[in-house]
Amino acid sequence: MLNIKDKKSLLRDVKMFIAKLKRKWERKHWNVNSPNFEKKLHEAMKFYLLAAKLKYRIRTGWDDKHWNIKGDPERIAEHVYGAALLAISLDSEFDLKIDLGKVLKMIAIHEIGEVKIGDITPFDNITPEEKEAMEHKAMSDMLGDLCQKEELLDLLFEFDEHKTKEANFAYLCDKIEADIQAKVYQDQGRQHDLSDQKDNVVFNNPRAQKMVKSGAKTAFDIWYLWDKNKFEDSPLFKKVLEYTKDNNTNI
Repeated sequence: MLNIKDKKSLLRDVKMFIAKLKRKWERKHWNVNSPNFEKKLHEAMKFYLLAAKLKYRIRTGWDDKHWNIKGDPERIAEHVYGAALLAISLDSEFDLKIDLGKVLKMIAIHEIGEVKIGDITPFDNITPEEKEAMEHKAMSDMLGDLCQKEELLDLLFEFDEHKTKEANFAYLCDKIEADIQAKVYQDQGRQHDLSDQKDNVVFNNPRAQKMVKSGAKTAFDIWYLWDKNKFEDSPLFKKVLEYTKDNNTNI
């Protein structure tokens, strides 16, 4: 027989399951006169308006403490857009046997936590474990009471683990898009010379300094050397990185 604790846990699970079924039914059978229509519209618009703040948040890697890009630097939403376009273009040309819709949804929402916590880099004295915990809480807060909150959170967690085919592809698009952007800035003349990087926490990192001693001449050289091992297990993304390195991106 079930003890009291087990019974309470089972009752809680049943209530959650019933609530989930109710949300699904309401989502499928909605109309503007439904009792919960105004509440659901409010939740949808609240999430959109919060997430859309990424259109105005600068990517930390380009600020004056990092690569200090000349001119107006990229916003987080622009990075998301770039990663999505890259996913579409690669899927167009190569039969990758992925669910592109799932990939695009992952990419579209994977940075939403940064509305709450900002764009944290590996050089901000926050451990990967601390960052992940902060991001997951921020993501949950951002999704509020959306009907599909659980499904969207599962997608975000799947993206973070990047073990499934879609999650790994989305993750690699996200990572390499930053390298491509670094090369775009290099080709546009918007990267500073390596002799003008005294306040750059990335450049002053011992690993970056070792790259300079080994022959890195430009900011993109450091980006390239720093990230290329991330793509070792993907022949396609290795080729994308090499194409980026070898070609002028001003087309």
